[in-house]
Amino acid sequence: MRQTYIPYGAYWSTPFARWQGSLSHLHPLEFAAHVARGELARRKIDNKVFDFGVLGTTIPSLSCFFGLPWVTGMMGAAHVGGPTINQACATSARVLQMASQEIASEMAECAIVITADKTSNGPHLYFPNPGGAGGTGAHEDWVLDNFSRDPLAKCAMVTTAENVAKKYGISTAEQNDVVLQRYAQYADACANEHAFHKRYMTLPFEIPDPKYRKTVGTLAGDEGLHPTTAEGLAKLKPVLTDGTVNYGGQTHPADGNAGIVVTTKEKAKELSARPEITIRLLGFGLARTDLAFMPQAPVPATRAALKNAGLTIKDIDAVKSHNPFAVNDIVFSREFGFDVKKINNYGCSLVWGHPQGPTGLRAIMEMIEELVMRGGGRGLFHGCAAGDSAMAAVLEVTGS
Repeated sequence: MRQTYIPYGAYWSTPFARWQGSLSHLHPLEFAAHVARGELARRKIDNKVFDFGVLGTTIPSLSCFFGLPWVTGMMGAAHVGGPTINQACATSARVLQMASQEIASEMAECAIVITADKTSNGPHLYFPNPGGAGGTGAHEDWVLDNFSRDPLAKCAMVTTAENVAKKYGISTAEQNDVVLQRYAQYADACANEHAFHKRYMTLPFEIPDPKYRKTVGTLAGDEGLHPTTAEGLAKLKPVLTDGTVNYGGQTHPADGNAGIVVTTKEKAKELSARPEITIRLLGFGLARTDLAFMPQAPVPATRAALKNAGLTIKDIDAVKSHNPFAVNDIVFSREFGFDVKKINNYGCSLVWGHPQGPTGLRAIMEMIEELVMRGGGRGLFHGCAAGDSAMAAVLEVTGS
């Protein structure tokens, strides 16, 4: 099987806006197509180059049944087909892997990967049941109900973090220290008028109206972040009685989208903003851990990805995580001996939020840019997902 590559600069993300914020009025798939069309035009990448696509989205939206073909059609690439994938918070790594496999197996030459979600205004679903009492069916709020209860583990997401914190003896104070470190790293990305973010994000970002005919506002960067201090964190009580995880030590729901191109070595050089830079995908890993211990799932997923890539943690120069809880990074650091202060340089989902599908893809873009800035190296992304599962991805940057 042939190797797969990402053209340098052929990726983008919107700013992330806390739910019910400035992006809450937009249909997530229409919005993603609108953004992708504009970002590809900025990079002078013609839609005709794509012969495969993957859409990652986890929250139902109107007409989402039509999935990837609808999105590529709205982008002006109606010839491009492909699947629509939902693997909860691991969706980004999964769609990247699927695109890579399609190219590696020579079933396609150039893939467009789109990830999009909106946690705002989540759908309220009704499931008919003629056998129910009086014919009454079941119902759920897709976002809120699934945040608060895993139907198998019978607990909320935060309970899984508490289970792991208890297992590893992780205190609130240790979590608070990591949270402060993550906000300091994010501040580095915001320095000099968001210079780091502008490496992959168009800022200021123009917010369109629902019909994409005019601009109704702008975002200078991510929206809805709260100032975080040691004193402020110390005042927060744990979410659960007798727990350790407070609201500062976990991420927040958000809206946004992201996209990336995956292709062959030759085509990557042709589409790259800097052809001297090579970004090669090395391996992926999937794992599922003990029931109701979600934040430790990235540990076996990382081991699987490193094995798939033929590497060890000592070969890794940069680590990015989807860390819905500060607990995630502490566990990873302890298990691999990787300095917790060196994880998530320039930002992470703990700080800039979690639109689910696009979350990991943005982290991977930041990891690429970090490696380019340091002159190359190998990077590892990992992130947990619903169902006590996780995925990890390893890539290499050279020639920068």
